[in-house]
Amino acid sequence: MDTGSESSDVNMIGPFIGAIDEGTTSARFMIFRAGTDDIVCYHQIEVPSIFVKEGWCEQDPLVITNTVNECIEGACQKLIALGGKVKDILAIGITNQRESTLIWDRNTGEALANAIIWLDNRTTSTVEDLLETIPNNARNINYLRPLCGLPLSPYFSGVKLRWLKDNVATVKRAMDAGDAMFGTIDTWLMYNLTGGVNGGIHKTDVTNASRTMLMNIETLQWDANLLKFFGLPSSILPEICSSAEHFGTIAAGVLKGINITADLGDQQAALVGQQCLSKGQAKATYGTGCFLLYNTGPSIVHSQHGLLTTVGYQLGRKAPPYYALEGSVSIAGAAFNWLRDNIGLIQNTGQIETMASMVDNSLDVYFVPAFNGLYAPYWNQDARGVLCGLSEETTSEHIVRATLEAVCFQVRDILDSMHKDCKIPLTKLMVDGGMTVNNLFLQLQSDLVGIHVLRAKIAETTALGAAMAAYKTIAPQYNMEGPLSKSDERESVKPKINSTERNLRYQKWKMAIERSLNWETSSLAQGERESFDGA
Repeated sequence: MDTGSESSDVNMIGPFIGAIDEGTTSARFMIFRAGTDDIVCYHQIEVPSIFVKEGWCEQDPLVITNTVNECIEGACQKLIALGGKVKDILAIGITNQRESTLIWDRNTGEALANAIIWLDNRTTSTVEDLLETIPNNARNINYLRPLCGLPLSPYFSGVKLRWLKDNVATVKRAMDAGDAMFGTIDTWLMYNLTGGVNGGIHKTDVTNASRTMLMNIETLQWDANLLKFFGLPSSILPEICSSAEHFGTIAAGVLKGINITADLGDQQAALVGQQCLSKGQAKATYGTGCFLLYNTGPSIVHSQHGLLTTVGYQLGRKAPPYYALEGSVSIAGAAFNWLRDNIGLIQNTGQIETMASMVDNSLDVYFVPAFNGLYAPYWNQDARGVLCGLSEETTSEHIVRATLEAVCFQVRDILDSMHKDCKIPLTKLMVDGGMTVNNLFLQLQSDLVGIHVLRAKIAETTALGAAMAAYKTIAPQYNMEGPLSKSDERESVKPKINSTERNLRYQKWKMAIERSLNWETSSLAQGERESFDGA
């Protein structure tokens, strides 16, 4: 649990804006001064994941709801203790882990299964089955991309929904009877906050809907052809709204009567919070995974180099949607949890920068943390983690540094694809998220990509983006591209190595990538499985 007060201003007179930020590993409720990045106070609690089998990751929907409610209560009590008033919170926004999939009963409001979290890989077999249904035996993972902007992958909600229908009898019965309701985390939270079974709303926004494989990327509506492909009924679907409008009113608790006026998936919220609101701007958020979004403006860019086409935001029902190219890295900060929890190489993540700084380089060690396959730009679900270049001189410090570099190299993979798709090289990258407190990491990121890296003034910009959009709904005159505070300077980190060294190291990274690909389907792995089966 983490509670805190960020504001140094003793004046606790509002107005304020609240933001629910429900992430993969924790939930928080943050209270901002309206229209600024000034955090008045917050309350944060970890959300446990459930690992039923290898590659599976679930969370208890009731735990998610209760944790968010506890965070709201804790932050509001902190506000009161500081001399502020809850009634001065004008509205709240919601931002959430995306693709994570819930389904519940329309009559009882109770979840029919645990939430399947975005990084869950159980649906690999579902993807294989769906590939078999593509005409002419094409088995093309990009078959649906013209409609939804996404490749067929275990990552997205539509595939998770199909797995639930095929494997959980209560879900199939509820779908067949018209009693099932589907939602990503934002939809589940709004439903419960606005009354649940007693009148709770069933809505989502365009950014979250764009991650389901069920929404048409051009019409921004659920698509009958996509639903038919996945064999899913339209009766389960929430209403798609813009990212900034009146969604509903909180029905109970300390925020009773306060309106929900924004909803964005966490990476799109970070795009807004980083003020990347013009075509050609890009941001990277480093958390459990790493996510890069490149604003392509009102134009849809269909990637030819392994990126996703997604909705960046739509700030009002009558506002034009802004699109983005996205590159997703499944394992970023999670790699350090693996070093800590699985092999005991570190005791806590606070050691990372100190350990990595004890050596001048990684001693030619390269680590590809493809524990459950690789996302953009490879989309290879059979890739597995590899650690290359070990020698007698390799120490734990070299491996920790190589893990930092692995995140940086994966970002370069994505930025190279963005350059190929958009033809405009980036000169700077806005960064945020928990890993950006590590100064060595930012230097490595700048060195290995070769551009300036600008750290956000506050590390967690997802909640800020939701708060900005929520305020825009009730104050249309609010200039979201203007200064957010009196001191709006960002720290800039510049490259220190030359292009020759940079490209040589990147070539070795690509060699490591080649060794990680198709591991699960290699003839050696198959032969080993057969020998074990016959033992």
